[in-house]
Formats: sequence, structure tokens, C-alpha cells
Amino acid sequence: MPEAASVQATVGDSEFDRDTEVTRRAPGVYDIDLSAGWTIIGAVNGGYLLAVLGRALADALPHDDPFTISAYYLTASQPGPAVVRTDVVRTGRTLSTGQASLFQYDDEGREIERIRVLASYGDLDSLPDDVRTTAKPPAIPPIEQCFGPQDAPGPVPGGSAIADRLFLKLDPATLGWALGAPSGKGEMRSWFGLADGRDADPFSLLLAVDALPPTAFEMGLKGWVPTVELTAHIRCRPAPGPLRVAITTRNLAGGFLEEDAEVWDSADRLVAQSRQLARARLSD
Repeated sequence: MPEAASVQATVGDSEFDRDTEVTRRAPGVYDIDLSAGWTIIGAVNGGYLLAVLGRALADALPHDDPFTISAYYLTASQPGPAVVRTDVVRTGRTLSTGQASLFQYDDEGREIERIRVLASYGDLDSLPDDVRTTAKPPAIPPIEQCFGPQDAPGPVPGGSAIADRLFLKLDPATLGWALGAPSGKGEMRSWFGLADGRDADPFSLLLAVDALPPTAFEMGLKGWVPTVELTAHIRCRPAPGPLRVAITTRNLAGGFLEEDAEVWDSADRLVAQSRQLARARLSD
């Protein structure tokens, strides 16, 4: 994974923006070619998909900013053509609600629904400044004391193209899994950004909540941890600079685990939260 770009991309002029851009075919219907650059072991990353659907809904609804979005991942998405269909559920003065589904086609040309979301949108810039919280930013060592995929002894088995598009620097305390000595704690913490230096916005926050290695790795598990359901809350527009992401799992039972994520910006504000339910592979 490259370090942050020396020439910084801007919002709207970044690989992330190009790869999440949807083309309106008809009212409420959008086309996109899902990029292979956002895959993990051949499957398209769930946070990237959330950003794709989020952008389609931003076009379909009268408000621009996602406030809350809940997604159900029905089948694994693959790189290539897809269509997003949206429906406006309700429009109001401060909030509008819509739903969207992403579809692809199988070898016989049959349409398959990959992901379905329900979301409410508003205007983040109109929110009051009053903040009352007991939440605190995660304690992560300085960036220069953290480690990214480029520091690994070898490539990720099966491939992880998304790592080349992210600026990740993980807290060494959550990297035991990479050394064959997982801590047993369901924790993952990292500095986060896009590799081309583009600053964060609400849509890249949808990526951030699902872009770190799974907490299952630090619990001694291996392999893909597919998301079943993910709900993200965007709390405010992030300040420029790297983000800090902290993810925790408190309970793995019956082959499923939850991941609770917090995303903090350079101004020490909690800018996004999420919870997801995911499957965990319990044996090799």
C-alpha cells in the first residue's frame, strides 16, 4: 500500500469518486461498473458498496447527506456491471428517506439482488453545534509508530486490491494476528484515509466503517468474515486530515459476531458510528 499521495486528490477528483460514480439511466435507476480495485479475496468490499448506494440515493433524494443507512448484504457482489434502483419513501423539510437495491446478473442473464438499503438523508451543515458526549477518541499511537499492509512480510493470500487504495496504519496492539499471536481481544484500531490523499466526506465515512481487517483476526479466526447487516450513522462532516477508526467485538456466538465502529476526525469529533453483524468461520 502506498503512503499518502504527495499530490493530494480533492473531493470529486479521486479514484474513490470515480469508482463510486453512478450514471442515471432513468428516474431512480442508475448504472455502475463495480471496480475490482475495491475487492478483498475477489469480493467487493461492503463499505465501498455502501458508498455506491449512498451516492445513488443522494441523487434520488432532495437532501445530499446520509444521516443513517442500514444495509442487508444478500449475495456477494463481483466486479463488473451493476444497476441500482431507488425508491423515495418520504420527503420532509429536514429529513428524507429512501431505499435502494443493487443488482447484478448471473451467467444465464438472471437478475440477482446483491444488497438492499434503507436510508435517511439530511443536511449535515444545518445541524446545531451542541455536543454532549462521554465518548472519547481511541488511544492510537502516532502514525509513525503504526504499521500498514506495506510492512507485512508478504501479500494477503487471495489478494486484497483495496489495500492499495487506502492509507491504513494499524495500532501495533491490534496486530498480533499478523504475527501469528492474536491477542484474543476483539479489537482493531487504525489511522485511516484514502491513498491519494483525498480528504474524508460523508460517503468515504461509509467506506471507513467497513475497511479495516476484521476483529475476528485478533480473536484467532481466519478467512473471510462476510457482513450480513450493517447500519452506519454519519454524525457530522469530517475535518480535513487522517481519521482514526476503532472497531470492537464483544460477543461471538453461534458463528456470528458484531462489530461496533467509531470514526473520529482530526478535530477529535466522533463523525461516524456503525454496528454490523457478520458471519465468522470457526474452523479451517
